[in-house]
Amino acid sequence: MATLFETRKQTVQSQHEALLGKKNNPVAEAGNGIFKRYVNPVVTAAHTPLNWRFDFNEKTNPFFQERIGMNATFNAGAIKWNGKYIIVVRVEGVDRKSFFAIAESPNGVDNFEFWDKPCVIPQLEEPDTNVYDMRLTLHEDGWIYGIFCTERKDPNAPAGDTSAAIANAGIVRTKDLVNWERLPDLISNTGQQRNVVLHAEFVNGKYAMYTRPQDGFIDVGSGGGIGLGYIDDMTNPVVNEEKIIFGKEYHTIYELKNGLGPAPIKTEKGWLHQAHGVRNTAAGLRYTIYLFMTDLEDLTKVTHKPAGYFLAPENEERVGDVSNVLFGNGWIADEDGTVYIYYASSDTRMHVAVSTVDKLVDYCINTPKDTFTSAGSVQTIIKQVENNKKLL
Repeated sequence: MATLFETRKQTVQSQHEALLGKKNNPVAEAGNGIFKRYVNPVVTAAHTPLNWRFDFNEKTNPFFQERIGMNATFNAGAIKWNGKYIIVVRVEGVDRKSFFAIAESPNGVDNFEFWDKPCVIPQLEEPDTNVYDMRLTLHEDGWIYGIFCTERKDPNAPAGDTSAAIANAGIVRTKDLVNWERLPDLISNTGQQRNVVLHAEFVNGKYAMYTRPQDGFIDVGSGGGIGLGYIDDMTNPVVNEEKIIFGKEYHTIYELKNGLGPAPIKTEKGWLHQAHGVRNTAAGLRYTIYLFMTDLEDLTKVTHKPAGYFLAPENEERVGDVSNVLFGNGWIADEDGTVYIYYASSDTRMHVAVSTVDKLVDYCINTPKDTFTSAGSVQTIIKQVENNKKLL
């Protein structure tokens, strides 16, 4: 007769294998013509390897209990590597600590499986308390850089305050996605840094870095907006000056704060950017994803700013650890022009939406811009109605 350990192990393994092999299909509805959402999340906490979570020794785990629980998988960077679709996932354990782990798929939309072990990120003299939200950039210097948020307790916090923290941009680089070299954290003169992204090409021989300066760990204060600065040497990553290229704006989806998602995609008509915008509501902060474009030669020149959000939480995406949130920091542009947009919902799970470079550029160039007033929005609609009447 099989023991309880053997029975539970077999059941858990079979359910896990079924989850990993589950086919994902596009949502059946016609949609907006810009992208296609997919029905199932691509990675959840249940996708994490069983041998991370369970002790497989019957003597020390006779009831086959989960020993190391995983709470969420979200905010993943992405890259195409050796023909596989790779995402570097922020995995959060039930102990609230986040770490990075790589999952790969043969087609970009399903069958994601984690690599054998989580990523080992070398520590600096002052260790990270928590790390999360890595952006990946394959730079023209030959390195793959990972820029992530490193969090440490604020040493100047008042006695008894156990939540005050300091955020900065941690930097690693690799040639194989296995061995990570830790570089010094970003040095800037504009307070705390989050949502920092490395541009893929040199600009006048320098490394271009998109930043998001803020006064505190949560509140941007007098900071905020998507900034751009330059670094001479990534082994001494000092940004002496930052210019805000996309700021906050009253009564928009990015009125409270905004930050860049993944590194921009180069197109014939400009650099295609994905960002997140945050506004406050009676139900709390609402995060959505928006797009914009900048000039090919002058990265500070925003050329196209479609009004409103590109992606917002829908249905079950609205529910999770931090509800009503979509966040994206990874996308992959394939050689055939297909774009896989990886986004997290409510700090809980990873999804994919699929589009093309041509569709996204068309969206950015031809979608009306924000007039910043209700009356202006009405006039934008009326103009389109009148134009359509001319075609009848």
